[in-house]
Amino acid sequence: MFLTDPVTILLLVLLSLFLVKIIEGSKQNAYPNFPPGPKPLPIIGNMHILDLKRPHKTFLELAKKYGSVFSIQIGKQKMVILCGYETVKDALINHAEEFSERPYVPLFQDIAKGYGIAFAHGENWKVMRRFTLSTLRDFGMGKKTVENKIIEESECLVNKFKSFEGKPFENTMIINAAVANIIVSIVLGHRFKYEDPVFLRLMSLINENLRLAGSPMVTLYNNFHSVIRWLPGSHKTIHGNVSELCQFITGTFTKYKDQLDTNDQRNLVDTFLVKQQEVQEKPESAAYFHNENLTILIMNLFTAGMETTSTTLRWGLLLMMKYPEVQKNVQDEIDKVIGSAVPQIMHRKEMPYTDAVIHEIQRFGNIIPTNLPHATTQDVTFKGYFLPKGTYVIPLLASVLRDESHFEKPDEFYPQHFLDSKGNFLKKEAFMPFSAGKRSCAGETLAKMELFIFFTTLLQNFTFKAPHGAKLDLTPALGFTTPPKIHDICAEPRT
Repeated sequence: MFLTDPVTILLLVLLSLFLVKIIEGSKQNAYPNFPPGPKPLPIIGNMHILDLKRPHKTFLELAKKYGSVFSIQIGKQKMVILCGYETVKDALINHAEEFSERPYVPLFQDIAKGYGIAFAHGENWKVMRRFTLSTLRDFGMGKKTVENKIIEESECLVNKFKSFEGKPFENTMIINAAVANIIVSIVLGHRFKYEDPVFLRLMSLINENLRLAGSPMVTLYNNFHSVIRWLPGSHKTIHGNVSELCQFITGTFTKYKDQLDTNDQRNLVDTFLVKQQEVQEKPESAAYFHNENLTILIMNLFTAGMETTSTTLRWGLLLMMKYPEVQKNVQDEIDKVIGSAVPQIMHRKEMPYTDAVIHEIQRFGNIIPTNLPHATTQDVTFKGYFLPKGTYVIPLLASVLRDESHFEKPDEFYPQHFLDSKGNFLKKEAFMPFSAGKRSCAGETLAKMELFIFFTTLLQNFTFKAPHGAKLDLTPALGFTTPPKIHDICAEPRT
């Protein structure tokens, strides 16, 4: 048991590093005009001041002292933190190319090996992103075909909720399944039943990995992996889970390869496999359209396509229970605009309040507070500071979504952030839950469609209440993403 304690692990790391004589002095001023930051200690850097469970909180506090661009050192890894909408936008939009790489992060390198899209590098990332975006569009992203799939899945979700007859239930896996089925239908060409044991296993593996990836143990692994990798802990569990996921994915597309018809491409896997067969005509395809890339790409799409949207919906239902007056206002607008008809994307422009509430759920939920890490592709001078090629950069989304210069009540759930004085929807530049620039979420269009249809369909059919005597806690759970803590809900059918 003691080996899984982060403090004990850290002490072992420190001792080991001393024994192998790899103590390195601080190089805080190795470059002229490098962003300022707290002075690091030998070996651990600034880890002693970092909230290992919620590092974005430490970053927000340090920004008050050092400004919107500062540095911090975790172990031997120097990082530059970008805070506030203006600074993050400047980096990701105005200097998009310079900030478009991913840094070397041991855990993600172990998992993806530079393949796929989320943690890919250089030309591989560019090729996979182009392929993904074009294929998602070909299979209906942003079009009526995918909208119809979401509508059908929403009906399945409503029926599942009705089966509980207003009694308390925990909704994580149910909402995960509904949302995941949309990306699964595009990638694999079919949907799973919510009770399918294989589907439940895949989702549980992803959920566990996302929780563990934000743990203190993984932070230690990423910074002292040469020692930590030999010890038991979260990193070992993640590696095992990824191996199981990859086995399922590889087995699936192997079956698809046996049934492949180049003239009838049924899904994203088929399209990738056709690209694979073009090697003789296009030899350059061989460098990118291989099985390893396909495996990691599917895992990336499955994870991203499920996690952020389902987590946002869970936040939404929790917030509707916490703020019943907001829920009532949304339902009144649904009744006025949609009535008993099926909610569709075309209704959104006539429903400014509901649209504002969904945006505020995303802002308040703050699903990926630290963002995915970026790296500089070249030496760059940014905001007067020099960042050498390969600098590890965190464009802190938490600082954007709660930027007090753009949001009146940044720490509160306040739908009026997205409404003007006349009740019209108000677009906010600092609304950046999908990040921005070249590394922004490839599925943003799909996610927006899913959020509107799932949310309005659920509130059209149910009023959500807390179980009798339950206290609603808005403190997020720990993890790489920040879902609400596990809780029960009551879905009372509306009459």
